[in-house]
Amino acid sequence: MSEQATAIVAGGCFWCTEAVFRDVIGVSNVESGYIGGTVENPTYKQVCSGTTGHAEAIRVTFDPAVINLDQILDIFLATHDPTQLNRQGNDVGTQYRSAMFPADEEQKAAMEAAIVRAQPDWPQPIVTTIEPMSTWYPAEDYHQEYWDGEGQRNPYCLAVIPPKLMKLRKSFANKVKS
Repeated sequence: MSEQATAIVAGGCFWCTEAVFRDVIGVSNVESGYIGGTVENPTYKQVCSGTTGHAEAIRVTFDPAVINLDQILDIFLATHDPTQLNRQGNDVGTQYRSAMFPADEEQKAAMEAAIVRAQPDWPQPIVTTIEPMSTWYPAEDYHQEYWDGEGQRNPYCLAVIPPKLMKLRKSFANKVKS
């Protein structure tokens, strides 16, 4: 098995971004969690209040021999709306911001380049931020693999996640698990 790499991105509701990346080849794990805030060990309720500064995010573990960081970032920027400031659709607040958290200068450069590559695909300016890496807090267990379970009965998820998965399958067909 080759060496694994990780990337942390926030694109609104973590249930939605997790569902997308669980379908991407070369991705071995997707964990929902919180990053970028000021409260230690925040709870979902605290993060949803918008007072902790955290973003709902995902930590994607992937095999760079199968899918590289640039491809991960391209999928990320194409499957959520990176032009909405502190929101995704009806989810409003800083916890739903579009952000990327580089582990090092190489990842930061890749994230900057990904924004430049993605901008022509969007009619408005991309507002995705590149924020300093900070402590990662895994979300509570019931948020992990949410779409595969409870999400199938959640009206919000049923409205929001299938279009993201369809865009993944259409735009990145060669990167989707069969």
